[in-house]
Amino acid sequence: MTPSPERDDQMRAFLARSGWGRAHLTPLPGDASTRRYLRATANGRKAMLMDQPQGAETPPSPPDASAEERRALGYNAVARLAGADCARFVAVADYLRSRGLSAPEIYAADASDGFVLMEDLGNDLYTDVLNDGGNERELYSAAIEALARLHAEDAPSRLAPDKSLYAYDETALLAEIDLMTEWYLPMALGRAATEDEIVEHRALWRAALERQRRASDVFVHRDYHAQNLIWLPERSGNARIGVIDFQDAVAGARAYDLVSLVEDARRDVSPELAHAMTDHYLAAMAGQDKPLDADAHRAEMALLAAQRNAKIVGIFARLFKRDGKPRYLDYLPRVWRYLNRDLDHPALAGLKAWYDRTIPRNARGNIKG
Repeated sequence: MTPSPERDDQMRAFLARSGWGRAHLTPLPGDASTRRYLRATANGRKAMLMDQPQGAETPPSPPDASAEERRALGYNAVARLAGADCARFVAVADYLRSRGLSAPEIYAADASDGFVLMEDLGNDLYTDVLNDGGNERELYSAAIEALARLHAEDAPSRLAPDKSLYAYDETALLAEIDLMTEWYLPMALGRAATEDEIVEHRALWRAALERQRRASDVFVHRDYHAQNLIWLPERSGNARIGVIDFQDAVAGARAYDLVSLVEDARRDVSPELAHAMTDHYLAAMAGQDKPLDADAHRAEMALLAAQRNAKIVGIFARLFKRDGKPRYLDYLPRVWRYLNRDLDHPALAGLKAWYDRTIPRNARGNIKG
């Protein structure tokens, strides 16, 4: 989306106020959001500029909103997404840095206008480093260790005085799986999902999620995968892990970010590596005197992997159908491979039966733009 001249003027005014008025700006490729990023350079300095137009998305949820109030506000509020809230981005960045990870340092921010100037962590996304022959086991092990550090303590109730860390609750999780019946089914089957299909799908997911029990929540990045991690080997410990795209963080289950990493929609992760990294995570938690029940943790991983992948299938279908972004269809076969494997877990037998009855195997991922 090309910004208006007025938006460019606002951006230049923000940069001038921040001491970067003469910066040269280079736009970066866009993603699936309404944000855009530009690399800023000036007098040997470099930074990253986030441009998040206010009002470009439905509003986020107020902290104490009921499920009904959230539904009235729109999908961002229901699913606990940050929307255009730049102050939340700043608060999450500060939290991650305080725990030793390399989230970008914030140089300047104007939340009311939607601009954030931050540290440029460079170009070495995990995806690119791995594609260039990087040591997969080393990079994934480091990401797991950083995750275990975050999980050594309960999720904070607040990220900043005016920013709660929302719970990744049943309302949000069910809203996400509804994307499967709302967007993917019509595209794959050539017809709208029936009311009976929608109701049964939601009921099966609700029953599965209700079986998930945990004593406490942890910080959940929500998209902790190779495209959102930056390898910084010149730093030490968990600071080697640069983290981006974290504004939608929530308080939720330990398994969620782990499955985001080892069932990555954008790159193949072998079952062998996924198993090894799960073992590494369990060992890291035990090493912090936070041992977990391995069987219960693996069952939680299967459930949340299936939920996440069902959501992603729906989101990618929506990005194609509503937003005109056909490249996301290329990821669907991989996501369906993960989802098919996830549904084989005995605890998800009812859901597997629904998917087998409703979506034929030849309609799982084989969609052409």
